[in-house]
Amino acid sequence: MVQAFKVLGWLEGISFLTLLFIAMPIKYMAGNPAIVKTMGPIHGFLFIAYVLFANFLAGELNWTVKMRIQAFFAAVLPFGTFWFERKYLDAKKA
Repeated sequence: MVQAFKVLGWLEGISFLTLLFIAMPIKYMAGNPAIVKTMGPIHGFLFIAYVLFANFLAGELNWTVKMRIQAFFAAVLPFGTFWFERKYLDAKKA
């Protein structure tokens, strides 16, 4: 379960960074919204899946309230999912 959550976190994080640093500049600087129209729904699906999976995993692994809140904030911050994985889901700590 934790491994699947890590993969989902990576996918969500990469999709978010792709939107922020590739798709949005192309949309506003080159006037081409095609990548945003493609990546937006993909990221939206991965974001919702990450939040729901984090909520499920929090119950299964008895995460503290602090860990739950940080997991949810990690989903909305650039590089947040990568930070959360390193801090809480590292193989030594899991």
